[in-house]
Amino acid sequence: MRLSLQVRYAICGLFDLAYNGRSEPVQVRIVGERQRIPARYLEQIFQRLRRARLVSGKRGPGGGYVLARPPEEISLRDILEALEGPRAQWFAGPDSVPVPYRPEFLWPRMAGQVSAALADTTLAGMCREAARSSVRRAGDDEHMYFI
Repeated sequence: MRLSLQVRYAICGLFDLAYNGRSEPVQVRIVGERQRIPARYLEQIFQRLRRARLVSGKRGPGGGYVLARPPEEISLRDILEALEGPRAQWFAGPDSVPVPYRPEFLWPRMAGQVSAALADTTLAGMCREAARSSVRRAGDDEHMYFI
């Protein structure tokens, strides 16, 4: 299964909010800079994530996006479904007419197995793995000076 660029960017953007956001609103421009994703494209993706109730936005000074639910409650399946639709569509081919000699029984089974694996991977789990793998956090390179 190959994930679309839009889905990969959505995963990276939500991971950034969970890992670096510290529950504070983060501007799309900042997320885009850290993840090296064009901000205009990321804004379109975040609008879809907002409609799917995975993020919420705050306008004005100090505004930006925050996760709409705790990271333990947002799975990769949630993200994929927000952008690609229900899992029944993930393996749907361009054929609308069943072909008698094809293994049509396979596609729903594969979608179910992939869906289960994606549901088991949450943003919180990704953050724990990132910390174990020494992925840098925003602000880690900032120094505090006391006088």
